[in-house]
Amino acid sequence: MRVAVVYMSIHHGNTKKIGEVIAETLGARFIKAVEADVKDLLNYHLLGFGSGIYLGRNHAALLKLLDRFPKVRDKYAFIFSTSALPKIQIIHDYHRALRKKLLERGFEILGEFTCRGYSTHGPLKLFGGINKGRPNKDDLEMASRFAEQIKKMYLERGGRSE
Repeated sequence: MRVAVVYMSIHHGNTKKIGEVIAETLGARFIKAVEADVKDLLNYHLLGFGSGIYLGRNHAALLKLLDRFPKVRDKYAFIFSTSALPKIQIIHDYHRALRKKLLERGFEILGEFTCRGYSTHGPLKLFGGINKGRPNKDDLEMASRFAEQIKKMYLERGGRSE
């Protein structure tokens, strides 16, 4: 199974921690978005894309990377993120822009994962931040279970196991 996990994690490394667990569970290559090469990524059958949430959406580097992708066939993707606030679909769908780009390029999205992350952005810094200690052990275990579900779904859909 050829899998790569592409991520951006800036302030506290929250998303990197989640991405590392997902990549390890899937036996995936772990690549920072700003270092990723589209031609190289096209060699993978399953791609994960994740970042912290910045101003209500995934990091711009992920979105710009996907702008460089051609239309694809028989490729699968999943999305993951960490954020200060919970994702409430009808109020703020953090993954909307990333999901849209993946679908426009022909990816089949197998799932999405999000959890809280420690944040000291803006005025939160004055109060010591929020979600201190997150992602925690439980979050990392949930990320690993998410990765197992993604692997199962990928293989059930006829994804390549080599």
